[in-house]
Amino acid sequence: MTPRPCVAVLFGGRSSEHSISLITARGVLRALDREKWDVVTVGISRSGEWFLYSQEELERLLDENPIAELPVGPELVSLPLKVGENELIVRHDGPCGATVSRDRHIDVVLPLLHGPFGEDGTLQGMLELAGLRYVGCGVTASAVGMDKHFMKLAFEAAGMEVGPYTVVTDRQWRLDPAAVRARIEELGFPVFVKPARAGSSFGITKVDGPEGLAEAVETAREHDRKLVVEAGIEGREIECAVLQGRGTEPPRTSMPGEIEIVDEHAFYDFEAKYVSQAAARLSCPADLPRKAADAVRAGAVTAFEAVEGEGLCRADFFYTPDGRVVINEINTMPGFTPISMYPRMWAESGLDYTRLIDELLELALERPVGLR
Repeated sequence: MTPRPCVAVLFGGRSSEHSISLITARGVLRALDREKWDVVTVGISRSGEWFLYSQEELERLLDENPIAELPVGPELVSLPLKVGENELIVRHDGPCGATVSRDRHIDVVLPLLHGPFGEDGTLQGMLELAGLRYVGCGVTASAVGMDKHFMKLAFEAAGMEVGPYTVVTDRQWRLDPAAVRARIEELGFPVFVKPARAGSSFGITKVDGPEGLAEAVETAREHDRKLVVEAGIEGREIECAVLQGRGTEPPRTSMPGEIEIVDEHAFYDFEAKYVSQAAARLSCPADLPRKAADAVRAGAVTAFEAVEGEGLCRADFFYTPDGRVVINEINTMPGFTPISMYPRMWAESGLDYTRLIDELLELALERPVGLR
């Protein structure tokens, strides 16, 4: 019998989105077709250790605490990976349960890490060095897609409309905070103060007046010393899921979806995304004029190609009262939790969760390693 391709599922990581990665991994592991894929599960601690951690252990951990962190396991995985051989000493989760396998060949890596040191090109670079195929964007696209400053520059270069913003570096804030505050106030209020290289709404504050700026800046700086401050845009929040095409085919897009905040949340924050299923409502397809829906889908492809994306991304837009489609950002490794928008939009567009994961893995297996 031909062996099933072996997938190394990575989760955890060093970023503030560690717990989100665990929730994503649990959802993906539950949905993976074990008749089609062999699975190796590797946890990465907040302090950076790589170790074997089974799906059963992950389930128990999250049942006890839904925002838990991985404890460091006893079976460490040696790094760097063996270049050319693609081998690890692993615990192998097959259809009949956990067994121990030595020098198991890894065909493809599914890196379910969010944020810095996982989604920002660092992990992707290590996998490239190891000659391992992996799901998702490459080094450059991952790095640009993680940094809200360079992401916006790429969008502007592609001719997309981007809302007003300013960038605050660590040096600028420490040398002349008054000048920084003055520059932010020129945007008008409200503004959103954001870490430049964080996700899942960590460290983001909506600021309605000058008196809240300093505290918001310090909150964001807990996650990143580089900040992006964006002017508030009046408009509906519209998202679109992008999936790379096969071969030379163009990228595919889901039907656009709309986020509606239905309780006390001021914006689509961490709790609305990951904790409270009642905090946000997704409408897919979004109730948009046909021309606007087409513009969102076309814009999602433009944004994906502007950063030279591969595999997948989720593109987020504002649809303004005067009919403009304004790009906000993309996410090159969007969440796959049970209430995450990326898989839900694909499900509403006819591609279910398990098949979506299959498609991402198959795309990664088709992609050559090295420069492309």
